[in-house]
Amino acid sequence: MLGADLEWFTTLAETENVSAAADRLHLAQPTLSRMLARLEKRLGTPLFDRHGKRIRLNDYGRLYYEHARRARAELHAGEQAVADRINPAKGVVRLSFLHSFGSRLAPQLIGEFRRGSGRVAFTLYQGAAEVITRQVLDGEADLALVSPRPGEPGIGWHTLLNQPLVLAVPADHRLAAPSAKSGQRPIRLTELADAEFITMHPGFGMRRIFDELCAAAGIRPRIVFESSDLVTVSGLVAAGLGVALVPAEEPMPPGLAVVPLADAGASRDVGLIWSATAAPSEAVRRFRDFAADWAARRHPR
Repeated sequence: MLGADLEWFTTLAETENVSAAADRLHLAQPTLSRMLARLEKRLGTPLFDRHGKRIRLNDYGRLYYEHARRARAELHAGEQAVADRINPAKGVVRLSFLHSFGSRLAPQLIGEFRRGSGRVAFTLYQGAAEVITRQVLDGEADLALVSPRPGEPGIGWHTLLNQPLVLAVPADHRLAAPSAKSGQRPIRLTELADAEFITMHPGFGMRRIFDELCAAAGIRPRIVFESSDLVTVSGLVAAGLGVALVPAEEPMPPGLAVVPLADAGASRDVGLIWSATAAPSEAVRRFRDFAADWAARRHPR
């Protein structure tokens, strides 16, 4: 299967829609249908189940897609390796990161790196932890900034920093006023069994941490709002709509107060991930090494 064949088949497999795939590939629908028919004839079996105008990968198609996806990623890596050998000062780093890292961490790392490697370009994507981890495994991203550490096999990881978590409450909340004698008293999640929580959607790293902390505390939280952005979560708390667990280092909007947490493990590790099986380009390797040095300078041992 040639590179062009890999592109049209994997695109069709991922969209499961001939019209959408043809538009993305800038092909006529009949042309794409004939290409699929020739491939299925060569393999001796249909790769999709047809349901009117809709198609869906069958067991043979899913098996073939997994190999085609990996082959496409290898071809892209080969093209990048050749480009790096021709001109090692150039290169592209495909970097994915959580939404909450878009205001500070990602720009800081990219900015400091480019001051010494200005000819390296970046392709950026923001999304949920599960989504960007899958991008790295599928070869669609070279590196990703995530939290917490993914549990999937085949992932390389380097810790960059550790952020303590705090309880965000409205400024007029009963927990917002510190004691005159002892200051702000750390609180345990067991004391919040009746609280109304605002959280991230499932699939986001902060939601995973929140669920694990609540499970360890033995509480079943009442969730009243879910969001895909920590800024929105903080804004909803400031509006008096509930409380939330947030990283202490994140910017806080007016009308919000924070309370320290006493629960063990109330923090999040932030790190850089990559595929442990893919050969990195020169640009990717240099950025990965730079991020490790940056973390060592920030938290010297």
